[in-house]
Amino acid sequence: MLRYVYRILTINALVLSLIVIFQTSAQAQPNGEALFKANCTACHVVGDDVVVGPGLKNVHTKYKEDWLIKWIKNSQAMVKAGDPQAVKVYEQFNKVAMTSFNLSDDEIKSIIGYIKTTSEAAPAVATTPEVAAGSEAKDGGSSLTLILVTLTLIILFVILNRVQKGLQRVINDRNGIPEPVKLKGKAGVKVWIRGNKKLIAFLFIVVSVVGSVAGWKALAGIGINQNYAPDQPIKFSHQLHVGQNKIDCRYCHSGAEKSKNAGIPSPNLCMNCHKYVKKGPKYGTEEISKIYEAIGWDVDAQQYTGKTKPIKWVRVHNLPELAYFNHSQHVTVGGVACETCHGPVGEMEVMKQFSPLTMGWCIQCHRDTPVKMEGNGYYNAVHENIKKNTVLMRSLQLKN
Repeated sequence: MLRYVYRILTINALVLSLIVIFQTSAQAQPNGEALFKANCTACHVVGDDVVVGPGLKNVHTKYKEDWLIKWIKNSQAMVKAGDPQAVKVYEQFNKVAMTSFNLSDDEIKSIIGYIKTTSEAAPAVATTPEVAAGSEAKDGGSSLTLILVTLTLIILFVILNRVQKGLQRVINDRNGIPEPVKLKGKAGVKVWIRGNKKLIAFLFIVVSVVGSVAGWKALAGIGINQNYAPDQPIKFSHQLHVGQNKIDCRYCHSGAEKSKNAGIPSPNLCMNCHKYVKKGPKYGTEEISKIYEAIGWDVDAQQYTGKTKPIKWVRVHNLPELAYFNHSQHVTVGGVACETCHGPVGEMEVMKQFSPLTMGWCIQCHRDTPVKMEGNGYYNAVHENIKKNTVLMRSLQLKN
């Protein structure tokens, strides 16, 4: 009987070891494509096009791997240290600071490997942004491991419980103790519960832990609308206007440079082009006619009728009221590109929320992005106003 117990324990130990080895090997081989899509697609494509940063086609042939690893981890440190290549790249792309990434050397090598493979397979391909790809892969692997470990422990517990009962029967037979009468119905259930308190306690702990983790993830996801892409009353293609026609974001969303809100473009702005462009390449006259109806434009008479109708756009990005965000301070003062937060808009047929827009996401960006205080007219004015207000307050206090 003891040999049987040892064999069971050995088998389960081997199963657990295999699970650990499997999980370790899965984590030791990072997915370059998932990491690229999770960290790089907001600013880069594997092609020749410039989004925020340069196209990364054949970047592995332009720079050494060791240099790329250092650059991706902390580009600004290299610029400040006077690295010639780093300074050249920084100045070439309008001195826009690249975000620092807390990635391991192996993870960065896997990203470089993905860029190399993609460059050789399809030189002009532009990757589709999938922000959550890396996190989903990691969550899927950890969930699978948790399930396998839980099932293994349950099986081990059941087997050992049966072994214990078998040994108890052997001891009872030797001592002449008769087998207990098996009860049925509610009485049997109560007896079973009393005899299996450890199993019930173990299952309760497992269910509590799994339920707590699932509940925490559900609560943490409240208010996060990443990848939210609602249907709009007029089918407006950012891919056509921004990607193909190269219209600057700030032409339509002029408020981004001057005020807190970027603003929704007025139909009057649309008429700057669509007074003459009456037919689109995809929807023909159907969607453009909705603009004419909203602004009261008679196509045949080529004049305004005065009968307007508001366009009920559906808001895509919506911060909670407790969060203060000023577009002009980031766009004009900070020089932050629109794509940094909104992703590759020029590739989006339907506009969607690219970033999570959580407080942690904002804080991480501010940790990685140095704020240029020196020589910045905005901050110089702020500091001067603080000095003036301080002097004014002191004079008022002295008078009182």
